[in-house]
Amino acid sequence: MRIDLAGGFLNTKIQLSNSIELPLSTSLSSVPETFVFFERFLFMRFLKELVTVLIFAACSEGAFAADLYDPLIIDSTQRCVSIDLMIEDSERDRELPLRVYLPHSSQPAPVILFSHGLGGSSKNNPYLGNHWAARGYIAVFMQHPGSDESVWRDVLPAQRMAALKEAASARNATLRYKDVSTVIDQLELFNADATHPLSDRMNLGRIGMSGHSFGAVTTQAVSGQKRAFGLIDYTDSRIDAALAMSPSVPRGGSANRVFASVEIPWLLMTGSQDSSKIGGASVESRLAVFPALPDGDKYELVLDGAEHSAFTDAWTRRNEKARNKNHHRVIQAISTAFWDAYLMDDKAAKEWLVGAGTASVLEAGDRWQWK
Repeated sequence: MRIDLAGGFLNTKIQLSNSIELPLSTSLSSVPETFVFFERFLFMRFLKELVTVLIFAACSEGAFAADLYDPLIIDSTQRCVSIDLMIEDSERDRELPLRVYLPHSSQPAPVILFSHGLGGSSKNNPYLGNHWAARGYIAVFMQHPGSDESVWRDVLPAQRMAALKEAASARNATLRYKDVSTVIDQLELFNADATHPLSDRMNLGRIGMSGHSFGAVTTQAVSGQKRAFGLIDYTDSRIDAALAMSPSVPRGGSANRVFASVEIPWLLMTGSQDSSKIGGASVESRLAVFPALPDGDKYELVLDGAEHSAFTDAWTRRNEKARNKNHHRVIQAISTAFWDAYLMDDKAAKEWLVGAGTASVLEAGDRWQWK
């Protein structure tokens, strides 16, 4: 809003939204000369109160929009679909399976990539893929050969833990980092191919990266984290925002050093009991990431009582307690608001994140902070 008292005019422009302006221009000299002083006084007070009302309306718009915003609302009448694709990476002799969740609209949509944890697959976490697609995103769930379900599926139960530990290697981590850029490269080709199911469906100028556990390690590496050792940087500049579920500080690295140069928005999600037997990541390691990130568009969610598996669809008898059903609801809501804010430029979503919005889904004991 701008108010000018110059040249005998009261010039006011009220910006109610990106597209609505209320101009008000009144000549002070145009007040009828026949007005007596008291009438002139009443007229000027009226103008003052009118401007006050318009200022309040303009300032309240953002808060009002945030009150109406709800990241959990989806159109249940519009059914999203998923398709399975395969990327052939001949240069590295790798096949990368994808499961792609498509929104109902065929208009170009922002893309969210997801990297599974150790021993997982592209078919994991459909509760996220379906919800994100229903909110208007194309969600691409990747599969990483060498650290996927093939590691344990045909192995005797007594040998599975050893097989998984062997797969959690630096070599497989590097292969994962390169998988992400390979997938983005191929999505660009799919988008330009008039014969492909994804032709002109993706807005690849807006890409989000996400993952859980080993997938969080992958996400961090391609989204601005520096390597603990060596000079190789796997950051892909095409990624605009990142969500790491069960993040961690690289072994042997200084949190302040490896995270100091992160430039894009990051959202971290972990739990108060989120530790891992493989890799040795502790709750303390996961909580050490947020303080080391630079200020500006950085967020952290800590779910009370959530274990490492809380972010997945998997649940086994090894879990110490039954799963809190609200955790997935919180994950869906906050992740969606984050994507809306930074991939859709939705101001109401940003207000929801930093205002009172998250209180509508969080439970007592959950912790939410931003900087």
